[in-house]
Amino acid sequence: MPHPNGTGPSRRTVLTTATAAALAATGTLATGTAAQAATAAVPSLPEGVSRDKVLVVGMDGLRHDLVDTADAPRLKGMRASGTYGTSLLYAKPMAATSSGPGWSTVSTGVWPDKHGVRDNSFSGRDYGRYPGFLARLHQVRPELSLFAAVDWKPLDTYGTVTAGADAKLVLDGDRDGYVGHDETITATTVAVLRDQNPDVAFVYLGNTDVVAHSHGTGSRYLDALAVQDRQLGRMLDAIEARPARAAERWTVIVCTDHGHVDRGGHGGSSIQERMTFVLATGPGIAAGARPHDTRLVDVAATVFHQLGVTPEPSWELDGRPVQQRTTDPFDTLHGSLTGRADETGIPTGVLGWTHTPPSGWSVVNSAMGTGGVAEWRGWSFTTDDFWSRTHRDQWRELNVRSRGVFAVADSDEWDDRSNSGFFDSTLVTPAYRVSGSSRVTLDYTTHYRQEPGQTARILASFNGGTPVVVREYTSDVVAQAQSLTLDVPPGASSVSFRFHYTGRNNWYWVVDGVRVRT
Repeated sequence: MPHPNGTGPSRRTVLTTATAAALAATGTLATGTAAQAATAAVPSLPEGVSRDKVLVVGMDGLRHDLVDTADAPRLKGMRASGTYGTSLLYAKPMAATSSGPGWSTVSTGVWPDKHGVRDNSFSGRDYGRYPGFLARLHQVRPELSLFAAVDWKPLDTYGTVTAGADAKLVLDGDRDGYVGHDETITATTVAVLRDQNPDVAFVYLGNTDVVAHSHGTGSRYLDALAVQDRQLGRMLDAIEARPARAAERWTVIVCTDHGHVDRGGHGGSSIQERMTFVLATGPGIAAGARPHDTRLVDVAATVFHQLGVTPEPSWELDGRPVQQRTTDPFDTLHGSLTGRADETGIPTGVLGWTHTPPSGWSVVNSAMGTGGVAEWRGWSFTTDDFWSRTHRDQWRELNVRSRGVFAVADSDEWDDRSNSGFFDSTLVTPAYRVSGSSRVTLDYTTHYRQEPGQTARILASFNGGTPVVVREYTSDVVAQAQSLTLDVPPGASSVSFRFHYTGRNNWYWVVDGVRVRT
């Protein structure tokens, strides 16, 4: 296992600004600035062994909704030739929309409630249990040639993305500035890609984030984005110029750690701060695909998949490869979602709700009160982009393990408009065959916020008989995968489940990823 800060066996090379400057002073390298010296002193990597290769480029604080406005032909070209999924981050109290949690999520492939990084202090990190993908690859495929280059030093100090690398370039953008160091990283990476044989590389570019903090997301930000696009282009060109390119299978992934408000800044719960994306091209990755269920944790899972590495269950990854499409029945509703009805605070162009369940499912509202906010009268089917806009900082942003379309019963939002009666609604699954089986298991993810006066119960009905309560929630369950295993009664041939929720200006219950197996 690699040392937490990424040092270890002698095959590894570390080049820092100070190291490069010292080499220049002794005459080993041409004299000049530290950044220039670092460009000249390209780290030496062990010879790669894999035809399958991956380059991950992390662009800090990149607002994906502004790419179309910028002079960014390489990013736009990758979107056309690859798979491009946008999504939203968590917010506090799970974690701030900051770089520490963001890059930890990218690298480890798990959410902050697992990797433990909640802000830029990195306190609480658990990289021992949830290492970054380079560290994980060093454990399971030590023969691979692994490279990392960063100029936000904490990513190396704590081993977030550099642990496991055989060679790394570590610069200090906070001290020296990111414009020059991003260029140094680009030039060095180009040399590594062109002249050496790496198998996996993680490259970090930070200037977009710095410019947004100082000047907002206006013209200067778009200029910085254009520079990074050209830097990305040089890396892509270096891959294409490799002598062995025809025999290699390259995957390129571009992603970000968080967004920015228009005036610049992040850490909070606004949609702009929570914006992320994963853009990928490579073998088996569809051209022009726009999946609605991609999440930031999918970067690490995609790296493993493209290298033919099967994650162990003990890794507890939250991500999955970007080309692996959902089989969740709720996601079949995505094309039929509509815009706001009573939720006037949600922009008209945001499509995100319906009361119509997927085929075979039903919603029973016979005991449901009248009136209330139309979108949330009984169980609804919605998206993170729509539902989390209804009211910020009430933990809706923490629903990270739902993907795409999910089911929600939200008595809190329903009660925001004149109504009478009680919120009382039941979501009913299809009947699943259990003939010949002794046990049946219900798998699902849930996000439940408890308050006195509400109930959340799961009921099971075998052969269409009287539903029986098999699970009840009486405390918060924040974005967790759940399983419930039941004995199948003798002679039973089918089972259906009911999610019954009641409340009145209480909180909510989210259900997603429902699967029944025997």
